[in-house]
Amino acid sequence: MRAVRSALLRALCLAQVVLPPAFAQSPADWAQWGRTYDGANHSPLTSIDSGTVARLAPVWRVSIEPGLSMPTPLVRDGVMYLHTSPDTLLALDATSGAELWRHVHKPEGAASTMKMGVGLAKDRVFVPTSDLHVLALDTRTGAKIWDHAIEIRPPAEPGPTLGLRSAPLVVGNRVIQGVTTSFVAGGGFIVAMDIESGREIWRFNTIARPGEPGGESWNGLPLEKRSGGSVWHQGTYDPELNLIYYGVAPTYDTGPLLTPSDQQGVTRDALYTNSTIALNPDTGKLVWSYQHMANDQWDLDWVFERQLTSLRINGETRRVVMTIGKMAILDVLDAASGAYLFSIDTGTQNIVTKIDPKTGAKTIDLEKLPDPNRPSVYCPSPSGARSWPATSVSQKTGMVYVPITEWCMRFGPDGYRLLSSGAGLTAADHPDAVKDGMMGRLQSLDLSGRSLGWSVDLAAPISTSTLSTSGGLVFAGDLTPSLKAFDDMTGRAVWSAPLGDYPSSSVISYAVDGRQFVAVVVGMKNNHINDMSRRYAEFMKRQGAAVVAPSSGPAIEVFALPTKERTP
Repeated sequence: MRAVRSALLRALCLAQVVLPPAFAQSPADWAQWGRTYDGANHSPLTSIDSGTVARLAPVWRVSIEPGLSMPTPLVRDGVMYLHTSPDTLLALDATSGAELWRHVHKPEGAASTMKMGVGLAKDRVFVPTSDLHVLALDTRTGAKIWDHAIEIRPPAEPGPTLGLRSAPLVVGNRVIQGVTTSFVAGGGFIVAMDIESGREIWRFNTIARPGEPGGESWNGLPLEKRSGGSVWHQGTYDPELNLIYYGVAPTYDTGPLLTPSDQQGVTRDALYTNSTIALNPDTGKLVWSYQHMANDQWDLDWVFERQLTSLRINGETRRVVMTIGKMAILDVLDAASGAYLFSIDTGTQNIVTKIDPKTGAKTIDLEKLPDPNRPSVYCPSPSGARSWPATSVSQKTGMVYVPITEWCMRFGPDGYRLLSSGAGLTAADHPDAVKDGMMGRLQSLDLSGRSLGWSVDLAAPISTSTLSTSGGLVFAGDLTPSLKAFDDMTGRAVWSAPLGDYPSSSVISYAVDGRQFVAVVVGMKNNHINDMSRRYAEFMKRQGAAVVAPSSGPAIEVFALPTKERTP
């Protein structure tokens, strides 16, 4: 049957069919990063629930090439699209893993870089590459339709710190891609390309230019001395407001921002780092911005997914956009204006001592600022209490589900110099982890109550996104390594299955012919999983327990219920 189905899928891929636009997807599909434009990471499928999850079992596994990535697979009409190393896109039968086609891009003068996924719209799949190209491939055959090389403009120069990491966001006839730029002069940017030709339509620079709004916020530095502002996580979109939302990373060149300039009217806020920016997708013009943390001296990004929902606030239903930075603080803003609404602190950080209830401005513990002559422990680690792994939002429960790692770092005269402040970094344990011997936590946030919900302490950190479902479950993978399911109202663990290697991507769920599947990529490497697995092994050794690293290798692992159990 698998061979027959794969043959039928190949035939369908070749058929001349009109496919729906990106925003009109079946509940059975997972056709973009975060599944929907609001970035909720929530599946509406219900056949896997607290009563059936005990029967969830592995159904197929396909090995993939090793590399530095964290790819989220997409599924539409029974076909899975998986971006893997080195710059390869696979189209697989989503029921069996049988290969339908593959496309291999050979980057010019660049090693394979960390990437998080691809975009789908109509009959095309959009693929970022390691050499700053975006490809449009035919979903039926993998044939190349267009190939756009992103232009590098002065003061930036070509180099390995320029890269494409996030999945493209497709809005109307725009394919929108963020660019990472660690120490690149002039900083990061976002480009929009024409869906038919690949031609660049607009570009937004995430580092404010001298003489432009926000240009005075860089302590008097000329443009060529300003860097950072990478856009390495996914964008989201509100069709009614016609706004796209992105997070912007901080700068690593923090030294020039430590001491205030004597120039009048100049600040050290460093816009638009650590900001939410709302852009018009047609023009790329900035509609509003909100800075969550000015002058970040800890590399504690607010770059992650911006999730959209509607909330009752003071008796009025408001469209909101929210995000959680590396300090695991949730900030909620009005989606139309960027006005601050409220925050929820999960309690794992020790840098912010107070949040202004009207503006969201954060008061900093000055003892936690970098100083090589004054050692101090700050929490969390620069890898974040939350980082690459995305959160999920359930309209059913009104909760956000957050994967948290409890770990810290020490500023001092010795150690790794990630930033240019002059302070070195060495590892430090989080006091909560030392207390209970557990580095991981799954935390729910009650949006209507603006408060913490239930939480579950876990021995090993979660290394995937959370996935909430209308079946009443929250899925997450951790470093034991295993995939687990929790009751979405109580946090009670209801199911666990071993994985062949460390899980290292978003967890997704989809259905084909009424049968629901859950899938996760394991064994791929990236900065976050490398840091997390090393620190976890060191922590467990100090607890007197050894961690044996898994060795099954990179793969996509897929679970499902027995074939007789179908989605209604």
